[in-house]
Amino acid sequence: MAATEQRLSTTVLVIGTGGAGLRASVELAEAGVDVLAVGKRPKDDAHTSLAAGGINAALATMDPEDSWQQHAADTLKESYLLGDPRTTEIVTRGAARGIDDLERYGMAFAREQDGRISQRFFGAHKFRRTAFAGDYTGLEIQRTLVRRAEQLRIPVLEGVYITRILTHEGAVFGAYGFDLKDGTRYRVHADAVILAAGGHTRIWRRTSSRRDENTGDSFRLAVEAGARLRDPELVQFHPSGIIEPENAAGTLVSEAARGEGGILRNALGERYMSRYDPERMELSTRDRVALASYTEIKEGRGTEKGGVWLDVSHLPRQTVMSRLPRVYQTLLDLQMLDITRDPIEVAPTAHYSMGGVWVRPEDHSTDVRGLYAIGEASSGLHGANRLGGNSLIELLVYGRITGRAAAEYSESLTAQPRSAAVVAEARAEVDGLLAADGPENVRALQRAVRDTMTEHAGVVRDEEGLRTGLAELAAIERRMEGVGVHPDIAGFQDLAHAFDLKAAVLAARATLEAALERRETRGCHNRSDYPDMKEELRVNLVWSPATGITRESIPPVPEEIASLMEEVPTDGKLQE
Repeated sequence: MAATEQRLSTTVLVIGTGGAGLRASVELAEAGVDVLAVGKRPKDDAHTSLAAGGINAALATMDPEDSWQQHAADTLKESYLLGDPRTTEIVTRGAARGIDDLERYGMAFAREQDGRISQRFFGAHKFRRTAFAGDYTGLEIQRTLVRRAEQLRIPVLEGVYITRILTHEGAVFGAYGFDLKDGTRYRVHADAVILAAGGHTRIWRRTSSRRDENTGDSFRLAVEAGARLRDPELVQFHPSGIIEPENAAGTLVSEAARGEGGILRNALGERYMSRYDPERMELSTRDRVALASYTEIKEGRGTEKGGVWLDVSHLPRQTVMSRLPRVYQTLLDLQMLDITRDPIEVAPTAHYSMGGVWVRPEDHSTDVRGLYAIGEASSGLHGANRLGGNSLIELLVYGRITGRAAAEYSESLTAQPRSAAVVAEARAEVDGLLAADGPENVRALQRAVRDTMTEHAGVVRDEEGLRTGLAELAAIERRMEGVGVHPDIAGFQDLAHAFDLKAAVLAARATLEAALERRETRGCHNRSDYPDMKEELRVNLVWSPATGITRESIPPVPEEIASLMEEVPTDGKLQE
């Protein structure tokens, strides 16, 4: 029997209902533009809600000397000069307005006694510019945007998996997908599409992303529509992800645990950061701490389960309960571990995609007319190391800008050509997978991808490992031809896993090929066979299946920003 297919129409379709997708949707609705947001997860449980620490803006509420120029300088320096200066200026200039927008929507920030928004230090910031709401900042932002979307009566389709962006002659005309519960198909016609479906960190074995999110959906959807990826090899590994239970491996222990005085020890009981950064110790930069922990484990000084110990048990119990409530509750829930008494077993975990879909700085438009990408799906701001607190402000700034740009693009159209053949291809792709009855298990192949990426493209990489990874990936691609897909009474999750696998394989190939090309060590990208940074590789690596990898030069940094790029004092500050 033919599947039910619903046809919907909107001016702008937003794919993803996390902070980026909802902020763009709110902008469109406030401007009176017809918008539809689609998400595979419930909007209340989007990945944005996991962001703990805070959101950056040079409000100067605590340090009057702060400025957007200094915020830009800190961001570009921390990017190891791979961040785009134009993107950086747009975000840092627009940051204060982003905070104002959240306040307008009713967000409750932590405040000083006189009513000023409180701001604290995050790593590599010269001044205090990170606003926060306890250690639940992302959750509060998500709740605030969900509330605003409900006030504006923005239609949100939850539990719908988008399988393809529909394009004709280089322009979008909508998207195709299916309902995760009952398999109902959706064909959505739209003048413009904003892609806000996250990054690709789930393709590693340990990741701070939860199951079935950040599998590279944005990368696959964009590339198959005709867009390109930029710097997919630049992935931030967080130093402290838990090791067990396996279904939660990689779940973060917040950076705040080190910030409050947590100590890292190896299996021998040594406080090993003295070997890697004796001045800053546990307050060193995220990439350096992750590399240190990786080295301890790799050289045989890790725990039996392949981790190290993060200990806060020496801190006063009240400090832990008041300053680290989320960490305390998470470990109690997942491991029945009381962190006020016992250390936490952790290891580096894939945390954030700093590369992503290639976009223009002005409006985050892509190579495909009418297609935009924002949030972790996009690229340009973070370069080779993300400044802590910048991801949340980026999605607010570009959510607003891109929402406006998509509306203006729609207004400029005199007609919207569609293609029945393209719709038929999208329908046939889903039909083909549903008919697949081979011996290969989709979940087992996903695990194989994660094993390959963990072994050969983790914290430290080399040519031999990357080439081995590409060979293993090619074998996985061959095995994918024999998958079986079996929806059941519980729903169509198995079909979603098959599309997740397609996304993971594309994202893995892009990452491995770009990591092979970047023959240097820079920020998060550690090549043991090329330990130095190379000036000729101060470029962005742009990838697509059609062209492979091309090098793209980075515009010069304006003098008013370059003159402020200096070493930031680190005394007593957590270096995120």
